[in-house]
Amino acid sequence: MAGARPRVARTAPGESVTSRALSVLDAFDEQHAALTLSQVARRSGLPVATAHRRLADLVDSRLLYRRADGRYEIGARMWHLGLLSRPTTMREAALPHLQDLVSLTGLTTHVAVLDGLAALVVDRIGGSRTVLTRHSPGGRLPLYCTAVGKVLLAFAPAAVQDQALRALVAHTRHTITDPEAIRRQIREIDRTRLASSRQEHRDGVASIAVPVFRGGTVVASVGLLAPLSAGVHKHVETLRSCSAQVARTLEALERANP
Repeated sequence: MAGARPRVARTAPGESVTSRALSVLDAFDEQHAALTLSQVARRSGLPVATAHRRLADLVDSRLLYRRADGRYEIGARMWHLGLLSRPTTMREAALPHLQDLVSLTGLTTHVAVLDGLAALVVDRIGGSRTVLTRHSPGGRLPLYCTAVGKVLLAFAPAAVQDQALRALVAHTRHTITDPEAIRRQIREIDRTRLASSRQEHRDGVASIAVPVFRGGTVVASVGLLAPLSAGVHKHVETLRSCSAQVARTLEALERANP
């Protein structure tokens, strides 16, 4: 149309619209669920003016929501899309069995899936006779020093294992940071289908985990956490039963929603 002002491209050369949005969305996590403009700019590494434009676009698209106090949080459209994701299906399959597991053991349980070089917590239920985890659903755990993470690492592609073992950081004085020692654990987990962690991620806490198989592939891990004195290993068979039930429910859900 004559006289119309040309639209100015807001993406940097070589930057896609998707990467532009992700640069802002990645600023949000479980500890930073609501952020101001300046916080988004700082956490994303963007100039304030650029962050403001991108936030406005995401609010217009309902991927973010601007609260009355001026802070931003995840929007309804993002939440709706998240309900379609693989972790959400896993949560639906696992939840009733996790509840049974907590009732039987009194311990805290959680289910996790592989997400890059971390274990993404899909759901967590606290028990009455144990310690709570510090990670809510959506939190990420290291692969090499948590029981659920070790299971996922043991059955991950070799490239993921290699990357994870190049970035070993001590979380406690008990964390194993020797790559060869972790590789020996991986081989043992592959053989026994059982992983354990004893104060490797958190002082005073022991955990065990087993894989959830779907079509011969490990799609998740289910774990129990307890104080060292609780003797978490006595619940191994109960945990294995829970895993098998989760796998059966997951298969039924996938058949019902092809």
